[in-house]
Amino acid sequence: MSRPINAHSAPVDSLRRVIILGSTGSIGTQTLEVLEHLNTLHAQGKYPHRYQVVGLAARKNAGMLMQQAERWQVKDLALAESGTDASSPPGTWIGLSRVSLRTGPSAAETLVREVHSDIVVSSMVGASGLPATLAAVQLGRDIALANKESLVAAGALVIPAARASGSRLLPVDSEHAAIWQCLQGLTSPASTANPLCPPCRVDSQVRRVILTASGGPFRTWNLQQAYDATPEQALKHPTWSMGAKVTIDSANLTNKAFEVLEAHWLFGLEPDRIGVLIHPQSIVHSLVEYADGSLIAQLGPPDMRSPIQYAFTFPARPEGCSRRLDLMSMSKLEFETPSHERFPALAHAQRVMTHGGTAGSTFNAASEAAVEAFLQRQIPFGRITELAGEALDAHPARAVLSLDDVLHADAEARRFVRSRITRSVVGVAGTA
Repeated sequence: MSRPINAHSAPVDSLRRVIILGSTGSIGTQTLEVLEHLNTLHAQGKYPHRYQVVGLAARKNAGMLMQQAERWQVKDLALAESGTDASSPPGTWIGLSRVSLRTGPSAAETLVREVHSDIVVSSMVGASGLPATLAAVQLGRDIALANKESLVAAGALVIPAARASGSRLLPVDSEHAAIWQCLQGLTSPASTANPLCPPCRVDSQVRRVILTASGGPFRTWNLQQAYDATPEQALKHPTWSMGAKVTIDSANLTNKAFEVLEAHWLFGLEPDRIGVLIHPQSIVHSLVEYADGSLIAQLGPPDMRSPIQYAFTFPARPEGCSRRLDLMSMSKLEFETPSHERFPALAHAQRVMTHGGTAGSTFNAASEAAVEAFLQRQIPFGRITELAGEALDAHPARAVLSLDDVLHADAEARRFVRSRITRSVVGVAGTA
């Protein structure tokens, strides 16, 4: 019988307990690769900490979730969409041990609240990951944050909660991880001895940060061609391998608009201190321009295992498991300014930062609903960002005082998008 991955002999205080929300997705599976790599380094005496996965959560891929649980000997699980009654005794076994399987929409949040952890990986796609992420923040856990929607929709709740509990928001998105690394010449406002870690407020030493975007598969297409693109075309990202929702969002730069909002919350940056550049090679992940004119960039291959590992090992840099960047193989690095006419989602992000409140929840929910409709071939690709803008027009921002405010705005935006799609379909049918 092979020894479980986590069964390394080590001092007790070296142990870091991990919950992974969205374990069956792209970020979740790569996180498990990174943890296996770090545990191997620990066993070899090359890294001081070892990681035990104590909880796994998925939306609906029960088969893969059980495989991961068996591989990592995890007994506490959560499944959002399941036919199992959450109140009934779990009937699933791993080896000789029964697992505790929580099911239903609040399963991930329950997992976070019931199972002790040191680090929670937030990688569930969409607004569904918000309640569990907010719970982890309230409990003071470190968050390896890949669920950008938590800040887009509810930054006004998450950031104050993190400051109150001491929770650190360790960015996993490659762009924010890059900004974070480029800022390491600065120190924490709380102590000149501590490296800067979000949530934080970057002072006037930083003139602006610049996020890069590949431009997606339609960067060189004319506007009408891009508007009429099919799901198959939109899902062919030129550089990154990601889930369907994130890939579609990247094709029209909605994902980048979300990242602008995430940078606003993570680093306390005003709208005029956040820029975006198209960079087709996806080698420069972000840049920070300092007040003295210096420009510091973080470069690396398009491999998410690098930012995932940094979130776990910060501020240390042990041997990595991601691909290495071969500078000699690069012929050029291109940059261009994105047009708001081609990528209106970037203008939506500016509106959200200006209006605040529930605007972020409206933008996120409308985008999610529109992407779902596009993947079901109910609307053309170009209609996604149009519907998001129309939802922002139709629903003025209100103050966010609780999670209910966020969820109410979310539901309103989804109903609005569905009504617009239904009206459009009926109109087309009526003219046939």
